[in-house]
Amino acid sequence: MKKINFIDAIINPIITEKATILSDQNKTVFKVHQKANKKTVKKNIEKLFKVNVIKVNIINQKTKFKIKQGRKSKKSGYKKAIVTLKKGQSIDLTTGI
Repeated sequence: MKKINFIDAIINPIITEKATILSDQNKTVFKVHQKANKKTVKKNIEKLFKVNVIKVNIINQKTKFKIKQGRKSKKSGYKKAIVTLKKGQSIDLTTGI
C-alpha cells in the first residue's frame, strides 16, 4: 500500500454553517483522503498549521443518489475529519498553506 503524503491526506477545509458554529468550540472541519486515519490526520494538521490537536473525529459521508428532472444523478461520498484544537489556538482558513 502506498503511503499518503502529509499534504495529500488533507484535501480541503469544509466551510458550512455547521462548521462555522463548531469553530466557536475550537473545532475545524476538513475533507480528508479516503485512506486517512485519525493518527495521520492529527500529525498532518500539526505539521501544516503548527497547532496542537487534542482530538480527531472522522465521519464517512455515504454516496447519495437523486432523481432530478427524470435523470439519476450521483453525489459522491467522502471522508471528513472534525479536528479539536487546544484552547486559545485556531486555524485561519482564509490564508493558503
